[in-house]
Amino acid sequence: MGFIVVDLFLFFGIIFLLLVLSMLWPPDSPWAPWWRTNKKTAQAICRLAKVGKSDIVYDLGCGDGTALITAAKEFGAKGVGIEIDPVRHFIAKNRVRLSKLSSCIEVKKKNFFDVDISKATVIFVYLVPKALGKLLPKFKKELKKGTRIISYRYKINLPLEKYDKENAIRLYVL
Repeated sequence: MGFIVVDLFLFFGIIFLLLVLSMLWPPDSPWAPWWRTNKKTAQAICRLAKVGKSDIVYDLGCGDGTALITAAKEFGAKGVGIEIDPVRHFIAKNRVRLSKLSSCIEVKKKNFFDVDISKATVIFVYLVPKALGKLLPKFKKELKKGTRIISYRYKINLPLEKYDKENAIRLYVL
């Protein structure tokens, strides 16, 4: 029993250290400085997008995986997280594994511009406006009509479907 406690302490200590280093480390991409999406906001995102069991949620720049874990655990969706930063990718992958959701969430260490997103029914982004502008042609080219796009904090140059002012989340439907 004592070894398990020590192992868990070491594991979470390493994760904490990696998290701190990740915040200090210059990002690989100017698209998304890391501001964590909390669970309450992730729940509001899933409700606004009407996420359900038939959905495949893609989180572009998934950070620690909170939005994907919430979508899978509480709303029954499948998920794909795309994260280029190695530390955040490690954290997200391990949070998914520890949540026992590896069968329904895949976390890829890739640049989201290089990933096929055509299977998504819901896209979640918490990215700066410059990145959103560059993603717009990709959305229009790869996503099916009816795909829901949720943007946290920032506007996308698409017709707005719904806006949750309290949580600063915007829903767009292609």
